[in-house]
Amino acid sequence: MDSPESLGIDTVLQHYAEEGQPFGAVVPPIYQSSLFSFEDIDDFAAALSESPPGPPFFYSRIGNPTVDIVERKIAKLEGAEACKLIGTGMGAITMAIFSVVKSGSHCVVVDTCYKPVRQLFETMLARLGVTATFVDGRCPETVFEAVRPETDLIYLESPSSILFRLQDIEAITAFARQRGIVTVIDNTYSTPLYQSPLAMGVDILVHSATKYLAGHSDVTAGAICTSAERVAGMLKEEVNFLGSAIGPFPAWLVLRGLRTLSLRLPRHESTANSVVGWLQDHPKVKGVNHTSLADFEQRELFLKQMKGSAGLFSFELKDGSEAAVRSFVRALRLFKLGVSWGGFESLVVPVLMHPLDWPEPRWVIRLYCGLESPDDLIRDLARGLEAVSNASA
Repeated sequence: MDSPESLGIDTVLQHYAEEGQPFGAVVPPIYQSSLFSFEDIDDFAAALSESPPGPPFFYSRIGNPTVDIVERKIAKLEGAEACKLIGTGMGAITMAIFSVVKSGSHCVVVDTCYKPVRQLFETMLARLGVTATFVDGRCPETVFEAVRPETDLIYLESPSSILFRLQDIEAITAFARQRGIVTVIDNTYSTPLYQSPLAMGVDILVHSATKYLAGHSDVTAGAICTSAERVAGMLKEEVNFLGSAIGPFPAWLVLRGLRTLSLRLPRHESTANSVVGWLQDHPKVKGVNHTSLADFEQRELFLKQMKGSAGLFSFELKDGSEAAVRSFVRALRLFKLGVSWGGFESLVVPVLMHPLDWPEPRWVIRLYCGLESPDDLIRDLARGLEAVSNASA
């Protein structure tokens, strides 16, 4: 095989970190073992003294051969020195944040971030003496102005949840590094195929690997990508003490999903773009929030720091009442009502949003386009919008 530095991304997805499998296995085995034994006490002592996760491996809470393959592959894709897989995306986010903050820390957080992340800052972290300021984030100055002397972390999510607002990653990370502030970003939406935040100066990158990376709606997983030093520190404290490292079988499922990532992601994107174009022209639709739109308010920033838009977006009905939203959702057949996204199936979730720049809450409908026929999805949405028309009559 060519040197790792020269491999294209599709080859990395298929082969990187998988050399030397036992018996010439094409698919790496699942090392379903909680521990690994040693023939010699000197080898055992050496393994314990080296920086985890290995090899050699000694305990699967710290490192496992199956998990290691997936971690090395994701790290390569993200341009990171190291990656640590966690049992859930929220677990990865929590580990990353906890590795930075301490009692008395202040954090600057994008206000339209994933709701459980906001709740983490408002509840558990607040109880531990960590404060947070939530900002719009679309203008870098809103982030800069929120920074205090005790600010230790800036949390980014670009695009952000539900409304898909961007932050200027390079501008914010340059500002943060001058002041010794750690930046964390959730790159789940874009994946390493469509955005490279570490190359733009971000310190710690996290994924809900449950979504696009795994891609089949049958596993929960999270990933932390950062420097080898930071990962080693998390393994000694956050991961070691809180015990949320992923098991070998879920990691193997993520590996299977990665095989088709570069095939699935453009398909999700193409379908979503077709659906968005249809929705934009519908008289019952007030507006669509999607980064791919030619009139997207942050179009220039999108073209600068992203390579694609994938399959997730949201829209608002002109009749913004809860009754209208309920009628729309109930009439759908292909779009299943459920959280998460990134799998083969299309999904719908209504959310009552109240970002900083809105005077009052409004209902927003998030759609995820799976791998179904775009024409069938459009017919399903037409059925939903017709139900809104009937309900409003």
